[in-house]
Order: sequence, then C-alpha cells, then structure tokens
Amino acid sequence: MPSVFIKTYGCQMNERDSEAVAAQLVAKGYALAQSEKTADVILLNTCSVRDMAEQKALGKMSSLAAETRKRRPEVILGFMGCMAQSRGRELIDRLPDVDLVVGTQKFHRTAEHLDALFSGKQDKIVDIDAEVGSESTIREHLLNDPGASLSVTAFVSIMQGCNQHCTFCIVPSTRGGERSRAIDDIVAECRTLASRGVREVTLLGQIVTSYGKREMGRQGDVSAFVQLIEAVHAVDGIDRIRFTSPHPKGYGDDLIEAYARLPKLCESAHLPVQSGSDRILKLMHRGYTRDRFETLVGKLRGTRPGIGISTDIIVGFPGETDADFEATLSLARELEFDNAFLFKYSPRRGTPAADLPGQIPQALIEERHAVLLQNVNEIISRKYAASVGTVVQILVEGPSRRNSTRLEGRTRTNKIVVFEGSPRHVGQLLDVRIERAGKFTLYGDPAILNLNVNGS
Repeated sequence: MPSVFIKTYGCQMNERDSEAVAAQLVAKGYALAQSEKTADVILLNTCSVRDMAEQKALGKMSSLAAETRKRRPEVILGFMGCMAQSRGRELIDRLPDVDLVVGTQKFHRTAEHLDALFSGKQDKIVDIDAEVGSESTIREHLLNDPGASLSVTAFVSIMQGCNQHCTFCIVPSTRGGERSRAIDDIVAECRTLASRGVREVTLLGQIVTSYGKREMGRQGDVSAFVQLIEAVHAVDGIDRIRFTSPHPKGYGDDLIEAYARLPKLCESAHLPVQSGSDRILKLMHRGYTRDRFETLVGKLRGTRPGIGISTDIIVGFPGETDADFEATLSLARELEFDNAFLFKYSPRRGTPAADLPGQIPQALIEERHAVLLQNVNEIISRKYAASVGTVVQILVEGPSRRNSTRLEGRTRTNKIVVFEGSPRHVGQLLDVRIERAGKFTLYGDPAILNLNVNGS
C-alpha cells in the first residue's frame, strides 16, 4: 500500500487531528513514511489563526509541487484542516498540482478520498461540507507501534467548534459551531489509552470549558465539563489530567474547586487573557474585564497554591493605544505568569477586526512585542530560578528533544525537566531535585529521589 507523510501546522488540536488521520490510514493499510521525500502521499494539516501559518503552508506546498512533479509526478498532494476549510477550491485554483482538500469536519474521510484518487475514480477532490457527528469520528491514536517510543501522554479530543466569535479569530468559520462528544465515549477512549500505557491525558477543545453546555448541561452546581473531568478521574491507570484551551468565562466556581478535590487534575491552567485593557477586551468581544480576570487568577492561586498559570496575549490589536499597551504590560507584571505566548496581531480575512479602524503599523507592533517579550521573559526566568533546590514530581515522557542521551518529563505545573536516567524510567512518576534552571527548562538531580515505579 502507498505511504503517507503528514506535516502539521498550528495548535494541539491540529496535532491530535493529524495523529487520528494517520491512525485511520494505517488501519486502512497505508504505511507512514519517515520523510516527504519517500512518501506517495504528502498532506499538510494547516492552521488559519495567523497569516504567517497560512503563508508557511502555501510556501511549503508550492515547493513540494515544484519538486515532486519533476521527479515523482504520481505523488498525491493535499491540504487538510483550517486553511483547507476556509479556502476550499481556491487552493487548487492557486496551486493546480494539489489533488486533495479536506476540511475540518471531514478528516475521517481522508482514506476513502485517497482510495478514489489512487484508483482514478476522481481527479481532484475538495470536501469541506459540514457533517453531523464528525466530533465523534476522531478517536484513533498511534500508540506503541513497532519501533516507536512508548507514548505515556495523549491528547483526547472532546469537542469540535467554537461559539465564542472573538473579533480577531477565524476559528468559528473554520471549525464550525460547538459540538461535544458523549462522556461515556470519551471515558472509553481514556480506558483504552490507559490499557496501552498512557498515564496522562490532555482534554482538547477550541473552548474546552464550553464542553457539553447544550448537549448535557449542568447537574446541580456542576458543569458538564467538570462532570467529564470527574469521569476521567475515575479511570484506573490515568494519573494526570490536563485540558486546553479554556476561556476565562468558563472558569466557574465548580471548576476552580475541582483543582482542590481532584488530585489527578494537574495544578496547571492556561488562561488566554489577550489584553490588559478593558477597552481592547471589549473590541475583541472577549466577554470579561481585567478585574474579572485578575479575580479568577487570585481564586485559582488561593485554591491551589503554586499552580502554574500561562496565557496568550495579542499585541497590536486595531485601535490599541499606548495606554492600552501599558495596561497589558502592567497586567503581565502584576500577575507574573509562569509562561506567556505572545502574538503579533495579523488581520484574518472575514473577521470583524480586519475591518476595524486604527490598524497598527507593523513597526509599532514589533516594538511593543519586543518590550512585552522582554518583560515576560524576565518574570519567567525569575520564576524558573526559584525552582532550584525544590523537589518536584515529573512524569517521564522519553528522551530529551535536544539531547537524546538524557530524559525529560513535565512537572504537574507543566514545566519541562531534563535529567540523567535510563529507559526504564520512561512512563514513571519520579521525584527529582532541581539543580539549575535554563530559559524555559529545569534540570534535575541525577540522583532520583523517592522512586515511584508504580506511580503510587
């Protein structure tokens, strides 16, 4: 059977979608190629959140087409994901060498579309239509394949789509409205993962805290999302639970309280604030104020001292004044995030923000971004340095990505720790003493303390 290579751009949702498509293709008899240079099918799973991601994917496909059509004209080239959904046939019109365009609700159709292309039944395929029930079709995982490293962590997609409609974001048009999977279905997937050696799951959704609002609603004071966390918490073998990406509006008291009473729920929260200015937050259609966000962070830190809190911030949103930017800068200094992902605003076609007055010159965006980045990095560096001398629990995930002779794992607060160890430690929960701190990495004492072979 033909071999397939998938290159992924963008978020963890895209990573999870690529993993599921690959697993479905393998189940159909396709092989996974180690490189695009040897693959019979090359698929780019795309992102539309920022223009740079789209341009990278378009540039990559253009170079692939130029190279493969000369040497291997039979290779099938395709786009999947968010850019495929938003642009559709336009991609084939722009790049005639592209054979396949698969939208965000059609990932599970990829194998049958490739079969049709290989058999000659169809010449070009564009499939971006909505499909009822698509949120429950992406559940396969590529785990424990022969020759592959044991996976001890896994992403679990719990829903698709977004109803938030932030003015800067194209996701609602590329992913559609919110659609949630059943709790029993998700729990069954987690049980399967646990049986295959997974010890940590990350629950994924565009706005993960909106899970099940329409489909199942609240039970008393407990939201559907917390009901789901409780159900996954009961799965034997799963020792850690994370989730991303939430919306600050979705953090009710029940979710905050869950951090105190559910020990498997890692003390880590990603809270995208986007701006520290109430005026800009209103223009963004975020639905909360700076004060409400600060109160939320205070509640989380009060409920779970030491919790790691990360955020997203957009610099240069249309109409952002010096005072608005200073408000964002002061928020970052005040709240001292453990990590922050900073984005330079770029207009996305079809979003309200693209038509707002007061578009900021790129040079000013770059200047503000550099100032904020410097401040944020100084805070993060100071917080990492404060970890030196402490003992932390890590889940050992495998060889370090930068030095394969060492191992790495993550703390419960989502910090990477690199240490000297042996392959037998992979998949174990270990206590290590932090000896030094790098820019975004901690380094553990080779003398592992309190070895927990069974993670109990």
